Amino acid sequence: MKPLAISTLFLCLLGATLACKKNPSNPKPPEEDPDWPTDKVRVVLDNNISRPWEILWGPDNHIWMTERGGKISRVDPKTGELKPLLTLPDIVANGEGGLLGMVLHPDFSQTPHVYVVYNYGNPYKEKVVRYNYQNNALSQPTVIIDNIPAAGIHNGSRLVIGPDRKLYYTTGDANANANAQSDASLSGKVLRLNLDGSIPADNPIAGSPIWSRGHRNPQGLVYVNNILYASEHGAGVEDEVNVIEKNRNYGWPNVEGPCNGGEVTFCNANNIKPPIWSTGNGTFALCGLDYYNHDRISQWKNSLLLVSLKNATLYQLKLSADGQTVTSSKNYFVNQFGRLRDVCVSPYGRVYICTDTSPGKIIEISDPE
Repeated sequence: MKPLAISTLFLCLLGATLACKKNPSNPKPPEEDPDWPTDKVRVVLDNNISRPWEILWGPDNHIWMTERGGKISRVDPKTGELKPLLTLPDIVANGEGGLLGMVLHPDFSQTPHVYVVYNYGNPYKEKVVRYNYQNNALSQPTVIIDNIPAAGIHNGSRLVIGPDRKLYYTTGDANANANAQSDASLSGKVLRLNLDGSIPADNPIAGSPIWSRGHRNPQGLVYVNNILYASEHGAGVEDEVNVIEKNRNYGWPNVEGPCNGGEVTFCNANNIKPPIWSTGNGTFALCGLDYYNHDRISQWKNSLLLVSLKNATLYQLKLSADGQTVTSSKNYFVNQFGRLRDVCVSPYGRVYICTDTSPGKIIEISDPE
């Protein structure tokens, strides 16, 4: 596609869905390809990819994807054609680590920046790097933040750019759970940065990227209707979906799920915000998270969609009008596709999920019933 066509298409999509994890306000999108497959559920891609971690909808009407081994690609959602962009040169994929989250700049036609988070080095660390997209390739890497503690488990690593044009970035506790409560560590936090990596002046702690604390392993993030939602892995109980607020504490490791029993004293003393939804007496390994508000699947309007690894399920969480509570939930595709890592929504109301497998799959959902 010629550069002018991409710019025009981007302007049409801006405000609908620049990338799946953005600010979905759902104005009328451009007309969809009339020859699009009519299957209610279909496999878009099921070969030549390994453990996809992030899928998001780009301004070029392609799915942008990371694979944990270090590859960044674009996928044609109609044909499944895979279009490689880059394999990171310094990636270290240990355990659950590797190339993880990605987000595109909200003004992509003028500022074609791609932000990715990945693990590297020995000792094991994590960093966010910005690339420039030009001529179907990624180049000019710029480190936004680095030296974040990492481990073979609990690395968080979702990225989203809010309506304030700030970069929000989830970090896990990196298998050192006490650090989630320490402001001397960037582990177990939601961080907030300017898009050039500098610290916003209105962050809670001067000179620190910390926005919230007390997180174990948040691997889902979406900003919609001026609310930032995150999904998080629990230890043995209480996977959570949280509304992330400035300078709030989300409890880990002292509190799991809602405050109850012996947790109440800690909650009262530490500004704990309870989850808006949790899994109770077990864990599902909740992962990718997005927001749905399209007429195509009317029963999913004003809902969070999230996927799980252990329970291999797509969950619909219906939101209240103010977005502050979950009013009902429903499960879909239980154990049908295996471990599910991420979910994204196109401006046409089609939903895409990817599997945490090798070879991986990307599945399109146009009607879940």
